[in-house]
Amino acid sequence: MLEAKGLRMQYGARTVLDVPQLSVDDGACTVLVGANGSGKTTLLRILAGQLKPTAGTFSAPQPVLYLPQRTYAFRGTVLQNILIGMKNKKEDALSLLDRMELTPLLQKQARSLSGGELQRLAFCRLVLRDCKLLLLDEPTSACDTHAAALLLQELQRYRKAQNCTVLLSTHSRAVAAQIADRCLLLENGCITADGTPQEIWQNVPLMEDA
Repeated sequence: MLEAKGLRMQYGARTVLDVPQLSVDDGACTVLVGANGSGKTTLLRILAGQLKPTAGTFSAPQPVLYLPQRTYAFRGTVLQNILIGMKNKKEDALSLLDRMELTPLLQKQARSLSGGELQRLAFCRLVLRDCKLLLLDEPTSACDTHAAALLLQELQRYRKAQNCTVLLSTHSRAVAAQIADRCLLLENGCITADGTPQEIWQNVPLMEDA
């Protein structure tokens, strides 16, 4: 189980995250929603071990994988990128790239990909590895509707195979409705609502649906 107590992140006098308590059941998919600057990325980065909180503690299932919103590519082709450190999984990588409709791009330089293609590549590179906690920051933000559907379908496949816990941030009502067991609404660094996707958006009707 993922548990956090008294998590707080401050920059000077400004508090960007204040979560007194949070528990997430093993195997659950929890979606974080909220406006830009609401604390979603900060929470994910703390749980990923990339940020040290100003206060508080947390325990998380291990190992942890984290996909930041701003994805990147290494020099080389798409195939070379996905096989970094994973050459013994070439067959799995090729099958994954095929399901994500990236096979025609295998020999293309990864740094020349579009935003949506790069996002799918970064996701593939991540989920060739095993984990018990998967943290995803706006993983479909650069994808069109079709590419987003491919990514979410693969996420569900991976989640079932790994029996892992997923925390994912998004602005998309469709993404949350498709995969969330639970939604948390963050506002000004605080969790202000906790419920199903339908309950959250019913109470926050002006929220972006992108």
